[in-house]
Amino acid sequence: MKKEFSFYHQVRIYFGRGEVDNLSRLLNEFGFKRAIVICDPFFKDKALQMAKKEKKIKAVFSDIKPDPQLADITTAMQVEQTINADVVIALGGGSAIDSAKFVAALKYSSFDIQEYYYQKRSFSYTKIPVIAIPTTAGTGSEVTQVAVINHNDEKRTISDKAFLPFACIVDSSLTLTVPPKMTMICGLDALSHALEGYWSVHNQPICDLYSKESVKLIMENLETAFDNGKDIEARDNMSYASLLAGLSFAQTKTAAVHACSYPLSIDYGMPHGEACAFTLDKFIEINADERLEELSRYAGFSNPLEMTDEIKRLKKKAELKTTLKDAGVEDIEGLAKKCLNQPLIKNNPKKITLDILIKLFEGLR
Repeated sequence: MKKEFSFYHQVRIYFGRGEVDNLSRLLNEFGFKRAIVICDPFFKDKALQMAKKEKKIKAVFSDIKPDPQLADITTAMQVEQTINADVVIALGGGSAIDSAKFVAALKYSSFDIQEYYYQKRSFSYTKIPVIAIPTTAGTGSEVTQVAVINHNDEKRTISDKAFLPFACIVDSSLTLTVPPKMTMICGLDALSHALEGYWSVHNQPICDLYSKESVKLIMENLETAFDNGKDIEARDNMSYASLLAGLSFAQTKTAAVHACSYPLSIDYGMPHGEACAFTLDKFIEINADERLEELSRYAGFSNPLEMTDEIKRLKKKAELKTTLKDAGVEDIEGLAKKCLNQPLIKNNPKKITLDILIKLFEGLR
């Protein structure tokens, strides 16, 4: 008998090539009248084109950094207030989508945003909807209730149902312009989501299915998308894999890989996906068990260690950071302590100690 579990999801998912062109139909179907687009700077022109075509888009805010800051979200909220939006459209990677979640959730709040950031105050469910349109195959944020936001030198993961998007449009054609290295970084981020969603202490049968299919698709398509970014089939499969990974970890949460990624991003400037990839193969080795054996076989490998070899090869091919020297890390114990203090570390199936982390990082010299 399967273990007891609960599963909850309410995001409307629209998947397919060219689906972004149906945004107007979606706005009309649900009666939205005043939209703000929150986007990555790279997609500002695309957002302005959308606004020219769709008159219900009244404002575009594109000042979103790769690791979004609370101050930028505050500015975005001020822009939203000038048009009194009834829907927020997020166009971009996780930074844009996570920022949009905050703007929508705090639409009717009169309290300081930092009270919500530090979770001193609960989010109200009186909000406006978010339509998330990911432009990378990696974040999964379009189907999660999670937002990762920075405030000065602090990075926090906040999970709340108020952050669940109303709908998402997953259109792989938007990922065709993602450069090779970023394609690899985003793909390995999605792989981290899928694997951690699978081995999290909160794992459950439905999410296992999502994770297994996601890992298989990523391992079969990521290198092709890296080598030939115009391969639309590979892009389709990567967008689908990222979506599945998001559906998995939205329920089960990430674990030690993401816990370690935060100090690597904050203190050493690694992009989020690269920071996840930095320790991913090491945590596969640490967490290897019968369940991971089953997943690795499903993904086309004879065992988990063979899968780690492939991940290492992909990282080197994309010239990602793979050693402490690459990352600029000298204080191993200091880094290990910061990783151990991250709450997500508790979701790892094997209890992680300071000694385990020190040994892990020493293996990355």
